[in-house]
Amino acid sequence: MNPKSRSPLNALLSRGFISALLSFLIITTLAAQTEDAEPSNKIETPEVAEDPGVVMAENREQLDLPGIKIQIKERYIDVDSVVCLNEGMLELIACAKDTKEHEAIIAVNAKASHIHAALLLLGARAGNPAMRKLIEDDDEEGGRWVHFAPSGSNVDVSLVVNDEEGKPVERPMSDFLMRSNDRFGVDPVEDEEKERLPTSTFLFAGSHVFQGEEGPPKYLADVDGNVISLSTFGDELLCLPGVYSQGNEGLVWEVDSTHLPKIGTKVILRLRPQISDAAPDENKD
Repeated sequence: MNPKSRSPLNALLSRGFISALLSFLIITTLAAQTEDAEPSNKIETPEVAEDPGVVMAENREQLDLPGIKIQIKERYIDVDSVVCLNEGMLELIACAKDTKEHEAIIAVNAKASHIHAALLLLGARAGNPAMRKLIEDDDEEGGRWVHFAPSGSNVDVSLVVNDEEGKPVERPMSDFLMRSNDRFGVDPVEDEEKERLPTSTFLFAGSHVFQGEEGPPKYLADVDGNVISLSTFGDELLCLPGVYSQGNEGLVWEVDSTHLPKIGTKVILRLRPQISDAAPDENKD
């Protein structure tokens, strides 16, 4: 990309932010391409590489991502969501709307790729979900499978719900999950105090962009709905730092509805990346 190409964003924002913006544009451009578009590795200028669902603006505070509010100074993002489950076993904390509401606590009213973009704008770094790749190996015919652990910036996850007086309260996500006493292959223990999810911090895995034989590339979390996972799917946006089975033996967490509003209630999913307090160098190339 020509660094001197003109746009309101290039003129007003630091080069560090432009780098994050370009990553954002890669994601949203892939999502917006038409089926008859010619494949290309070239990144166009921001004026032409826009997602129709995103309103670009002259600064980050004014960037409009539907269903998302970016708090630049406070360094967190709020995502409009709705409670979709108040009891039962969980594979996800958050799913995309109209996907996996039967196994997630909340459904988000925003694209996973747009949440990805918002995290980038706050300085978070995307890594990868847990996965395995076939690596060529001269010592092994057909190569060998190598497993990769999930990675990415740490992101603190919480829900903003109303208390008994109707005032908004931010609660860590661990307040809404407990270890199941009815796990596969484990005898239940009566009167046992339920163990809480030991963390509310997840990894910014960043899902994957997939190019099929036909059609435009797809951001997989937009398609499959795996926004914040407890089980390992391999295409989630945020995940726990490990690998967790989707089978019955791997389902160990269930909803704790003590502080959870009823199904259908609107809540806020708050994502707070753990990033350095050091101010970015505006003059750095």
